[in-house]
Amino acid sequence: MRDKIINKAGELFLNLGFKSVTMDDISSELGISKKTLYKHFSNKVSLVDASCTEIHKSIERTIVLIKEKKHNSIKEEFAIKAIFKEMFKNAKDSPMHQLRKYYPEIYRTAMDREVSMFKDCNRDNLEKGIEQGLYRPNIDLSLTTQFYFTLVFGFYESDTYGQNMQELVKIEYNILEYHIRAIATEKGVKELEKQLKIINQNQN
Repeated sequence: MRDKIINKAGELFLNLGFKSVTMDDISSELGISKKTLYKHFSNKVSLVDASCTEIHKSIERTIVLIKEKKHNSIKEEFAIKAIFKEMFKNAKDSPMHQLRKYYPEIYRTAMDREVSMFKDCNRDNLEKGIEQGLYRPNIDLSLTTQFYFTLVFGFYESDTYGQNMQELVKIEYNILEYHIRAIATEKGVKELEKQLKIINQNQN
Protein backbone atom coordinates (compact mmCIF):
# COMPACT_ATOMS: atom_id res chain seq x y z
CA MET A 1 0.00 0.00 0.00
CA ARG A 2 2.85 2.39 0.79
CA ASP A 3 4.22 2.06 -2.76
CA LYS A 4 0.75 2.58 -4.22
CA ILE A 5 0.35 5.76 -2.20
CA ILE A 6 3.76 7.08 -3.30
CA ASN A 7 3.12 6.32 -6.97
CA LYS A 8 -0.38 7.84 -7.02
CA ALA A 9 0.77 10.90 -5.09
CA GLY A 10 3.69 11.38 -7.47
CA GLU A 11 1.36 11.20 -10.46
CA LEU A 12 -1.00 13.77 -8.94
CA PHE A 13 1.83 16.07 -7.84
CA LEU A 14 3.35 16.11 -11.33
CA ASN A 15 0.02 16.72 -13.06
CA LEU A 16 -1.59 19.16 -10.64
CA GLY A 17 1.24 20.57 -8.54
CA PHE A 18 2.71 19.82 -5.13
CA LYS A 19 0.74 22.54 -3.34
CA SER A 20 -2.55 22.02 -5.18
CA VAL A 21 -2.96 18.33 -4.31
CA THR A 22 -4.26 17.64 -0.80
CA MET A 23 -4.16 14.52 1.35
CA ASP A 24 -7.94 14.33 0.78
CA ASP A 25 -7.34 14.23 -2.98
CA ILE A 26 -4.84 11.41 -2.63
CA SER A 27 -6.98 9.27 -0.34
CA SER A 28 -9.99 9.83 -2.62
CA GLU A 29 -8.04 8.84 -5.76
CA LEU A 30 -6.82 5.66 -4.05
CA GLY A 31 -10.21 4.86 -2.54
CA ILE A 32 -8.80 4.65 0.96
CA SER A 33 -9.56 6.50 4.19
CA LYS A 34 -7.41 9.37 5.40
CA LYS A 35 -6.72 7.24 8.47
CA THR A 36 -5.08 4.61 6.26
CA LEU A 37 -3.12 7.29 4.41
CA TYR A 38 -1.83 8.84 7.63
CA LYS A 39 -0.89 5.38 8.91
CA HIS A 40 1.81 5.31 6.22
CA PHE A 41 2.62 9.04 6.09
CA SER A 42 2.21 11.20 9.17
CA ASN A 43 1.96 14.40 7.10
CA LYS A 44 1.99 15.71 3.55
CA VAL A 45 5.61 16.85 3.75
CA SER A 46 6.84 13.28 4.28
CA LEU A 47 4.71 12.10 1.33
CA VAL A 48 6.04 14.86 -0.95
CA ASP A 49 9.59 13.88 0.05
CA ALA A 50 9.00 10.17 -0.61
CA SER A 51 7.32 10.93 -3.95
CA CYS A 52 10.22 13.10 -5.12
CA THR A 53 12.68 10.36 -4.21
CA GLU A 54 10.67 7.77 -6.17
CA ILE A 55 10.31 10.09 -9.19
CA HIS A 56 14.08 10.53 -9.23
CA LYS A 57 14.66 6.76 -9.05
CA SER A 58 12.17 6.23 -11.88
CA ILE A 59 14.01 8.76 -14.06
CA GLU A 60 17.34 7.06 -13.29
CA ARG A 61 15.95 3.64 -14.23
CA THR A 62 14.55 4.97 -17.50
CA ILE A 63 17.84 6.66 -18.42
CA VAL A 64 19.70 3.39 -17.82
CA LEU A 65 17.28 1.61 -20.17
CA ILE A 66 17.79 4.28 -22.84
CA LYS A 67 21.58 4.03 -22.57
CA GLU A 68 21.37 0.25 -22.94
CA LYS A 69 19.78 0.78 -26.38
CA LYS A 70 23.14 2.13 -27.63
CA HIS A 71 21.72 5.07 -29.56
CA ASN A 72 24.19 7.56 -31.00
CA SER A 73 24.87 10.39 -28.56
CA ILE A 74 22.50 12.93 -30.15
CA LYS A 75 19.59 10.52 -30.50
CA GLU A 76 20.22 9.51 -26.89
CA GLU A 77 19.90 13.13 -25.73
CA PHE A 78 16.54 13.46 -27.47
CA ALA A 79 15.36 10.12 -26.07
CA ILE A 80 16.21 11.28 -22.54
CA LYS A 81 14.50 14.63 -23.14
CA ALA A 82 11.40 12.71 -24.19
CA ILE A 83 11.23 11.20 -20.68
CA PHE A 84 10.54 14.61 -19.21
CA LYS A 85 8.14 15.55 -21.99
CA GLU A 86 6.11 12.41 -21.25
CA MET A 87 6.35 12.97 -17.50
CA PHE A 88 4.82 16.45 -17.72
CA LYS A 89 2.42 15.85 -20.62
CA ASN A 90 -0.68 16.34 -18.43
CA ALA A 91 0.71 19.20 -16.35
CA LYS A 92 -0.68 22.66 -17.01
CA ASP A 93 1.69 24.57 -14.73
CA SER A 94 5.18 23.75 -13.53
CA PRO A 95 5.03 21.44 -10.48
CA MET A 96 8.67 22.33 -9.82
CA HIS A 97 7.66 25.94 -9.25
CA GLN A 98 5.27 24.88 -6.49
CA LEU A 99 7.86 22.53 -5.01
CA ARG A 100 10.44 25.34 -4.94
CA LYS A 101 7.99 27.80 -3.42
CA TYR A 102 6.24 25.68 -0.81
CA TYR A 103 8.72 22.89 -0.04
CA PRO A 104 12.14 24.57 -0.48
CA GLU A 105 14.16 22.00 1.50
CA ILE A 106 12.73 19.08 -0.47
CA TYR A 107 13.24 21.06 -3.68
CA ARG A 108 16.90 21.67 -2.88
CA THR A 109 17.50 18.01 -2.06
CA ALA A 110 15.75 16.98 -5.27
CA MET A 111 17.80 19.45 -7.29
CA ASP A 112 21.05 18.21 -5.75
CA ARG A 113 20.17 14.69 -6.86
CA GLU A 114 19.16 15.88 -10.34
CA VAL A 115 22.33 17.95 -10.77
CA SER A 116 24.55 15.00 -9.84
CA MET A 117 22.70 12.69 -12.23
CA PHE A 118 22.64 15.34 -14.96
CA LYS A 119 26.37 16.00 -14.83
CA ASP A 120 27.31 12.30 -14.93
CA CYS A 121 24.87 11.63 -17.75
CA ASN A 122 25.98 14.64 -19.78
CA ARG A 123 29.69 13.93 -19.44
CA ASP A 124 29.13 10.33 -20.52
CA ASN A 125 27.14 11.60 -23.53
CA LEU A 126 29.88 14.07 -24.49
CA GLU A 127 32.58 11.41 -24.38
CA LYS A 128 30.48 9.08 -26.51
CA GLY A 129 29.65 11.86 -28.99
CA ILE A 130 33.33 12.71 -29.46
CA GLU A 131 34.13 9.04 -30.01
CA GLN A 132 31.35 8.80 -32.60
CA GLY A 133 32.53 11.92 -34.43
CA LEU A 134 29.32 13.80 -33.65
CA TYR A 135 30.90 16.30 -31.24
CA ARG A 136 34.12 18.23 -31.79
CA PRO A 137 37.13 16.48 -30.20
CA ASN A 138 38.58 19.68 -28.70
CA ILE A 139 35.64 20.66 -26.49
CA ASP A 140 36.28 21.17 -22.79
CA LEU A 141 34.11 18.48 -21.15
CA SER A 142 33.78 20.13 -17.74
CA LEU A 143 33.07 23.59 -19.13
CA THR A 144 30.57 22.30 -21.69
CA THR A 145 28.71 20.34 -19.02
CA GLN A 146 28.66 23.42 -16.79
CA PHE A 147 27.34 25.64 -19.62
CA TYR A 148 24.53 23.19 -20.39
CA PHE A 149 23.76 22.69 -16.71
CA THR A 150 23.50 26.45 -16.16
CA LEU A 151 21.07 26.84 -19.07
CA VAL A 152 18.80 23.94 -18.11
CA PHE A 153 18.57 24.52 -14.38
CA GLY A 154 18.84 28.28 -14.59
CA PHE A 155 15.62 28.72 -16.50
CA TYR A 156 13.72 26.48 -14.07
CA GLU A 157 15.03 28.58 -11.18
CA SER A 158 13.80 31.73 -12.90
CA ASP A 159 10.24 33.01 -13.23
CA THR A 160 11.10 34.85 -16.46
CA TYR A 161 9.55 32.22 -18.71
CA GLY A 162 6.26 31.81 -16.83
CA GLN A 163 4.95 28.56 -15.41
CA ASN A 164 3.13 26.97 -18.36
CA MET A 165 4.62 23.49 -18.39
CA GLN A 166 4.20 22.82 -22.10
CA GLU A 167 5.98 26.06 -22.95
CA LEU A 168 8.79 25.16 -20.55
CA VAL A 169 9.20 21.77 -22.22
CA LYS A 170 9.52 23.52 -25.61
CA ILE A 171 12.20 25.80 -24.17
CA GLU A 172 14.08 22.72 -22.90
CA TYR A 173 14.17 21.38 -26.46
CA ASN A 174 15.45 24.75 -27.67
CA ILE A 175 18.19 24.63 -25.05
CA LEU A 176 19.14 21.11 -26.15
CA GLU A 177 19.35 22.25 -29.78
CA TYR A 178 21.45 25.25 -28.77
CA HIS A 179 23.78 22.99 -26.74
CA ILE A 180 24.31 20.47 -29.53
CA ARG A 181 24.82 23.08 -32.26
CA ALA A 182 27.55 24.64 -30.12
CA ILE A 183 29.59 21.41 -29.95
CA ALA A 184 28.59 19.38 -33.02
CA THR A 185 30.71 18.45 -36.01
CA GLU A 186 29.22 18.63 -39.49
CA LYS A 187 28.17 15.01 -39.04
CA GLY A 188 26.62 15.91 -35.70
CA VAL A 189 24.62 18.79 -37.16
CA LYS A 190 23.13 16.41 -39.74
CA GLU A 191 22.07 14.03 -36.97
CA LEU A 192 20.64 16.96 -35.00
CA GLU A 193 18.58 18.10 -37.99
CA LYS A 194 17.33 14.53 -38.36
CA GLN A 195 16.15 14.41 -34.75
CA LEU A 196 14.52 17.86 -34.98
CA LYS A 197 12.67 16.77 -38.12
CA ILE A 198 11.32 13.70 -36.29
CA ILE A 199 10.09 15.88 -33.42
CA ASN A 200 8.40 18.34 -35.78
CA GLN A 201 6.66 15.50 -37.62
CA ASN A 202 5.39 14.03 -34.34
CA GLN A 203 3.97 17.40 -33.30
CA ASN A 204 2.03 17.88 -36.52
